[in-house]
Amino acid sequence: MDYIGQIFRPPSEAESLLLQISLGCSHNKCTYCAMYDNPDQGFRIKKWETIVADMDEAARWSRQHRPIHRVFLCDGDALILPQDFLEKVLTRLKEKIPTVRRVGIYGDARSILRKTPEQLGRLQELGLGIVYHGVESGDDDVLRQVNKGSTAAEAVESALRLREAGLRHSVMVMLGLAGHLNSLKHAEATARILTAMDPPFVGALTTTLVPGTPLFAQAEKGEFQLPDPWGMLEELRIIIGESRFTRCRFHSNHASNHLPLSLNLPTDRNKALGQLDRVLEHRDEDDLKPEYLRGL
Repeated sequence: MDYIGQIFRPPSEAESLLLQISLGCSHNKCTYCAMYDNPDQGFRIKKWETIVADMDEAARWSRQHRPIHRVFLCDGDALILPQDFLEKVLTRLKEKIPTVRRVGIYGDARSILRKTPEQLGRLQELGLGIVYHGVESGDDDVLRQVNKGSTAAEAVESALRLREAGLRHSVMVMLGLAGHLNSLKHAEATARILTAMDPPFVGALTTTLVPGTPLFAQAEKGEFQLPDPWGMLEELRIIIGESRFTRCRFHSNHASNHLPLSLNLPTDRNKALGQLDRVLEHRDEDDLKPEYLRGL
C-alpha cells in the first residue's frame, strides 16, 4: 500500500482497510490541529494509477487471507473531493473487493454542504456508509477563534442533509477547546448543537496543546489556558446531562480523555452523571487515566 505522511483514522475504524485517496486537508487552518503539517502532505488527490494499485493489492490480500469488510478513505476531509472521483473510487471498490460492507470517510460542514442530497444519496448507494464530522463546538465564537471554517448552523444543516441521504453521522466534539474562561458557555452550546443534530454516534475528545500549532503559541503567550482535568470533566458532564438524543452511542474513550466512558444515550445518562458526580466530588487523581497513557 502506498501511504504518504501520517495516516489518521477514527478509533472505530481500527480494523478497516485504510485507502489513501487524497493527501492532507483542504482547509488545514484550525488552530489546534497539526495532523497534516508534513510538507509532503499538502492537499491534493492521489494519482488514479496509485489508488488502483492499492485496491488491487488489498483485493488480493482479501482473497488470500481474511475478507475485508470495512474501508476508510483517507486523508482529512476526503468527502470534499469531486463527486465523479468519489463515485469512481466507490464503484471500483465494489467491483474489486465485493466483501466490503461499509466505507467511511472524514467530512465537515463545508464538504457535506457542497454536495446535494442526491449526490450524497448516490455515494450511499455505492457503499459509503458513514461520515465522521469534527464539529468541535456548538459555540460560534469558539469556532471563529479556532478558525474552523464553518458555523454551528451549518453543522446542523449538514446533519439533516446526511440523514436525508441515508448516511450515518459520527460527530466529534472537543472538551476544553474554548479554554478555561469560556468553558461553561462552550459546553452548553455543544450540548445544544448535539441535540439539534441528533447523530447516532458522538465522540468527545480532550483538547491537547500540540507544539507548532497556533493554539500552542497562544498558550505559551498566556492568551489561552486549558481547563484542568476537573474542568474538562465538568464540560463532559454538561454535554451528557443537557444533550438529548433519539439513540446515540456516546464515547469519551479516546486516548486523550481523562475518564473513559462508553455509553448508550439516553439509557445510560443517569448512570454516567452519577459516576461523573462522584469523580468530581472526590477529585482523586487515581480515578483518572494516568498522564503517561494519554495522547493524541
